[in-house]
Amino acid sequence: MKRSREKAASELFAALYPRLAGWCRRLVDDDGTAHEIASEAFTRLWARWTSVAEPRGFLYVTAANLVRDHWRKLERERRALHRVTSEAAVRPPDEQSDPSVRLLVQSLPERLRVPILLHYYADMPIREVSALTGRKEGTVKADLHAARELLRVHLRRSLDHSS
Repeated sequence: MKRSREKAASELFAALYPRLAGWCRRLVDDDGTAHEIASEAFTRLWARWTSVAEPRGFLYVTAANLVRDHWRKLERERRALHRVTSEAAVRPPDEQSDPSVRLLVQSLPERLRVPILLHYYADMPIREVSALTGRKEGTVKADLHAARELLRVHLRRSLDHSS
């Protein structure tokens, strides 16, 4: 029994790790961080191996949350750096002139952010996003629409402020 579980875990890792790490890489723009996040997602899966019904979904949702935590850390660091440089009377480049889609996605509520990450960044069909999040397909479609509208408004506002 233990042997077959180990074999299943090993096969799952071989099948999903490269794709999960690649997905994380597109979100964080750093190989090392992407591999850390993918590895941590698998570590958390192994800790709950016997109680997780859908390992692939668990991995992607966990990785999405870890990516969000990484983005938050970067944002805190950016703010701290901004405070330090402002106090030193050094003007950093105008952050409004380069709206970051990543920061906009990060700012979305989790209900909207997770479907965006799974559908657009992990290339999962709506049916699969629905199954992984436990929401009806119509709800996922509505959440994706709401997220796109919020992103559109934020991007437009960012671009208007930069001109």
